[in-house]
Amino acid sequence: MTFWRRTGCNNVSEQPPYMMELPMSPPSATLAPDDVGAQWNRVRARLRAEVGEAEYRAWLRQMSLGPLDGDEVTIYLPSHFTRDWVRDHYGARLNQLWQTESRIVRRVDIRHGRHGEAAMPLAESLAEPVPADASNVLTAQSLPDLLDAPRPARASPRDDFTAPLDPRCTFESFVVGKPNEFAYACARRVAEKPASAGFNPLFLYGGVGLGKTHLMHAIAWELTGLRTRQAPVAVAYMSAEKFMYRFIGAIRSQSTLEFKDQLRSVDVLMIDDLQFLVGKDNTQEEFFHTFNALVEEGRQIVVSADKSPSDLSGLEDRLRTRLGCGMVADLHATTFELRLSILQAKAASSTISVPQKVIEFLAMKIATNVRELEGALNRLIAHANLFGRPVTLEGTQEVLGDLLKAHDRQVTIDEIQRKVAEHFNMRVADMSSARRSRAVARPRQVAMYLAKHLTTRSLPEIGRKFGNRDHTTVIHGVNKIAELIQTDRAFADDVDLLRRALES
Repeated sequence: MTFWRRTGCNNVSEQPPYMMELPMSPPSATLAPDDVGAQWNRVRARLRAEVGEAEYRAWLRQMSLGPLDGDEVTIYLPSHFTRDWVRDHYGARLNQLWQTESRIVRRVDIRHGRHGEAAMPLAESLAEPVPADASNVLTAQSLPDLLDAPRPARASPRDDFTAPLDPRCTFESFVVGKPNEFAYACARRVAEKPASAGFNPLFLYGGVGLGKTHLMHAIAWELTGLRTRQAPVAVAYMSAEKFMYRFIGAIRSQSTLEFKDQLRSVDVLMIDDLQFLVGKDNTQEEFFHTFNALVEEGRQIVVSADKSPSDLSGLEDRLRTRLGCGMVADLHATTFELRLSILQAKAASSTISVPQKVIEFLAMKIATNVRELEGALNRLIAHANLFGRPVTLEGTQEVLGDLLKAHDRQVTIDEIQRKVAEHFNMRVADMSSARRSRAVARPRQVAMYLAKHLTTRSLPEIGRKFGNRDHTTVIHGVNKIAELIQTDRAFADDVDLLRRALES
C-alpha cells in the first residue's frame, strides 16, 4: 500500500517536501548517474505518450531531475503550485514508471525549487523549456520556445494562476508617444529591476484600449524571458476577476491556506483590471493581505485599472493608500500623431499595401480606442486579402460603414476648426486670429469651405466663428478652395480626406 508522508525541510524547498513511499524492494547495487539519466528519459517519454503532448508541455515539461540519494529520486518543479499539481495528478504514476525502470528506486521526492537548482548535470533534453502560455508560473526559458513553435492547445480546463500571454504584446511592439511615454518608462524600469525603490507597486491606469494590458504582458514577457538573470523570475499574471474566482473556489473547497501559499510563492504578482474588485469586500481583504505579504518579502506588485487609486471609489481606504504609495502612471487618450504611428507600424507588417490617406483617415475618424483602430485596419487588410482588391479610401468607407456610423456625430464649426488645425499642424486659436500668412490663411479657408458644405450655418454665422470676419471674406475663401481643388490634385486629396473624416 502506498501513502503520503512529509519529511524534514532542506535548503532547496521553503516547505517540507512531499514524498511518495513505495513498497520495499530487495537491496541491490546503486545506480550510476548516467543510468539514472537514461531511466529518467524513458520515464518522461512514457509519461508524455500517456498524457498527450498538450498536457505534457503544459505541466510535466517543467520537471528537472535532481540527485539520486540511495533509493530516493528527487524531481524539482519551479513553484509550489506546479509542485502540488504534479504531485496530486502524476505522483503515483511517476512512482509506478520508476518501478518499471528500476527496483532500486523506492521513493520519488517531488519538491519546489528553482529550475536547475541542485539538479544533476544530465542531458540537455532534461531541461526543456515550457511554453509560457501553458505554464502556471512562467520561467525564463518560456519565451523563445513559445515564439519559435506553435502554441499548443489546452487539453482541458485548469485552475491556472497565470493567464496566457499574447506574444504580440512586447515592449518592442509598443508604439510610444507623449500620451503613454511615462507609463512605458515605468514599465521598462520594473521589468529591468523588479521591486526597486519607488516602483513597488506599479499602478497603471487609463481608459479602454490605451495600452494597459499590452504593457502588463510586456512586463511579464521581459521578466520571464531575460536570460541574464541568475535565476528565473516566477510571475503570476491574472485578471482581478480570476483572482476573485480563485479565492471563492478556495473557500468552497476549504483550501484557503493552499491558495495563500501558492500565490505568495511568486516573485511578481500582476493583477489586471483591478476595478472589478470594487464592492467585493472579502476578496479585497485577501488581496490586501497578499499585497502586504509580497511587498514585505521584497516581491514586485503590478496592477492596472481604469482609474487612479484615489478615484477607485469602493476600494477600502487601506488598500487604496497602499496602491498609491508606489509609482502611479497614467496612459492618456491618444493623439492624432500617436494613432498615425500605431497604424503605420501595423500596416508595415502587412503584405497588403495601405495608402497613407487611408491611414490618416482612420487616425482622424477613430480617436478613442486603439483596439478599435487596429481592428478597423485588420478588417480592411482581411477584406483585401479575401477579395483581392486594393485598399482605397472609398472602399474603406464601405467596408467599415458600421464602425464609422458608430462614431457619427453632428458636425460643428468648432470640430471642423480643430480637425483642420490638427491636420495642418497649427493652433486652433489661429483660425480666428488676425494673422494672414499663407501658413494660416490657407487652412482657415479650408475650414470655411468645409463649414459651408458640412453645416447648415449661414455665411455671416461662419464668419463670426472665424474672428468676426465679414461674409464676403467667407465667400472669397470658399471660392479659392473650390478653385484649388480643381487644379491641385494633392490639395484636393487633403480636403477630401478631411471631409470624409468629418462627415462619415
